[in-house]
Amino acid sequence: MLPYKNRLLKKKDFEKVFKKGKKIQQDSFCLRTIDNDLDYTRFGLIISKKVCPKAVNRNRIKRKLRHLIKFLLPDIKKGKDVVLIVLKEKEEMSLNQILQRAKLL
Repeated sequence: MLPYKNRLLKKKDFEKVFKKGKKIQQDSFCLRTIDNDLDYTRFGLIISKKVCPKAVNRNRIKRKLRHLIKFLLPDIKKGKDVVLIVLKEKEEMSLNQILQRAKLL
C-alpha cells in the first residue's frame, strides 16, 4: 500500500496540478507534474468510467498502480505532485517509461 503522505487527495491539489502542471502523454498514460514545497512526492490516480466501466476493475488497476509506485518510490525524485491518468486499459502498462520521460526516475 502506498503510504498516506505520498497520496494526493485534496481537490485543490488536483486542480493546481491540472492548471499549472507539465503534461506528458504516452499511449496508455497521461502524466501531469508540478513542484511542491514538500520533501516527498505525492501521487494521484485517475481512471474514468470510459476506460473501465466497472468500479471493481478500476479499483483493481488503482491498487496495481499504487503497488508499483510504492516500490519505485525510493528512486523517484522528491518534491513533486504527480497525477497519473489512465487512458487505456492494457495488460502491459509501462509505468517506468512514462516516469523516465517525465524525468522522475
